[in-house]
Amino acid sequence: MLVRIGLLTDGGYPYATGESRLWCDRLVRGLAQHEFDIYALSRSAQQEDHGWIQLPAQVQRVRTAPLWAPEDDGHTYGRRERRRFVGHFAELAAAVCGPGEGFADGLYGLAELARERGGLYAALRSELAVRALESACRAPGARRTVHAATVPDYLAFADQLERALRPLSLDWYGDDGLGAVDLCHAASGGSAALSGLLAKRFFGVPLLVTEYGVQLRAHYLAASEGELTAPVRALLAAFQGRLAAEVYAQASVITPGNTHARRWQEKCGADRAKLRTVYPGMEADRFAAVGDGDDSGDGHTLVWVGRFEPAKDLIALLHAFAEVRKEEPQARLRMFGAPVHGPEAATYLAHCKALAAQLFPDEAADAHAVGDNPVSFEEIGGPEAPELADAYASGGVVILSSVVEGFPISLVEAMFCARATVSTDVGAVVEVIGGTGLVVPPRNPRALADACLALLRDTERRERLGAAARARALELFTIEQNLTAFRGIYLELISHSPVKREAVDEDGEPLPFAHPAEAHVPGHWTGGGAASSGRTPRWADNQDRGGGLVGAAVTPKEARA
Repeated sequence: MLVRIGLLTDGGYPYATGESRLWCDRLVRGLAQHEFDIYALSRSAQQEDHGWIQLPAQVQRVRTAPLWAPEDDGHTYGRRERRRFVGHFAELAAAVCGPGEGFADGLYGLAELARERGGLYAALRSELAVRALESACRAPGARRTVHAATVPDYLAFADQLERALRPLSLDWYGDDGLGAVDLCHAASGGSAALSGLLAKRFFGVPLLVTEYGVQLRAHYLAASEGELTAPVRALLAAFQGRLAAEVYAQASVITPGNTHARRWQEKCGADRAKLRTVYPGMEADRFAAVGDGDDSGDGHTLVWVGRFEPAKDLIALLHAFAEVRKEEPQARLRMFGAPVHGPEAATYLAHCKALAAQLFPDEAADAHAVGDNPVSFEEIGGPEAPELADAYASGGVVILSSVVEGFPISLVEAMFCARATVSTDVGAVVEVIGGTGLVVPPRNPRALADACLALLRDTERRERLGAAARARALELFTIEQNLTAFRGIYLELISHSPVKREAVDEDGEPLPFAHPAEAHVPGHWTGGGAASSGRTPRWADNQDRGGGLVGAAVTPKEARA
């Protein structure tokens, strides 16, 4: 059965940089029997400058919109439209500042106004919006934090809100856009899923939401590190929370990538009956040569793979290795990371190298060479850098020392390579490991060192845990299991929520008998695969032979639907 899917992304696919692009690309390529329309929001000019990845033939169209640049359509409101805008915006603002009632009414009211009249960009940044926001912040029942907001806070929040609500003003909501798809699949919550909410509102298109990293959690973490004032942060957090709750309420199915994400979604009001964990699919074949081989790696070498950033807590890892080195003088630590970009990451890497030189003064850590140095910092992805699989193969134990982690991709890669692992108990680590590795508390170098020593000294245990880890990874975390899960969910949603559209001919005139009763009855005689291959469905053949109108009225595309 051919299904037309509207894939909604935010800051990722089909761009060459950004989040979720890899699993989205694997999903689209793996489900070649369906058609995909991509609706993508971009996050920066740099992302757009890098262009798109090469798209497969099943991608029928790509429509994009920036969230980083002004999008003023030049429309302004008359008296009647201003009155409508103030009413809807006041509802939304009151819900953000207070108990939360009326958020959906205000959101969809603004969406309908934008669809009919445009002009939402200017209205959200107008004095009318600021006054409505001020009234909501000072109204009885508003939260204490927002009571302290001032005019600069209102303006800052209005700017952030306009960007978040920009999908309301896009020209995606028509019969040639999201109205033509059978299913919307949002690759994240937040602004990407907002387009799916409107497709369901305007056309009844079912919505599927996938979150491998919960968008609301990411927003909370980003807001705490920014330069916004406390009232603005509180307003943004409340808005994102209300939006997440509405997305979860309207979604037909929600697919968290792990139990950690699932708990977040439940706390935000997601119905457990809608939740289905679908682990991200990863390329097992890339690590097959290491995982299937007999070489269990250097039993004296610990391996770390990841990005050089504070969340990985490499400081604790280096202190832990100093304790390991005291008891096992032959031990080594090889740290593999992607090329560093940005001043913050470069500063952190320099700090780690300085600490390594301080902890091992007689054996100063070098940036590339391994040799006799107990610690090495090595780059992956360069012309002379080792391949990722070779990095895991170089040691007998793989370490994850993070203090913040979502789905631990490097841990799964190590499991594909049949390596024993030592990890900190963060994010979805325990769920991924499932008893095939050692887990210790985060920010505890002594516990991390003890776990590493236990595996370094026990070859048989390392091999046993590595074999179990590979078996678990092949069962749960392959691309095949991911595709199988989504293939079933797509067909289930279409069968429960068929989208009914008026059939028209090339001139836009209605086609009589275009959707006969037989077309909605399950069974092989309704067309199915025959129609998708260009052959006339059986029931159409019968009608043609009888001289009826049904066979002549239905095109192969409509028969597939």
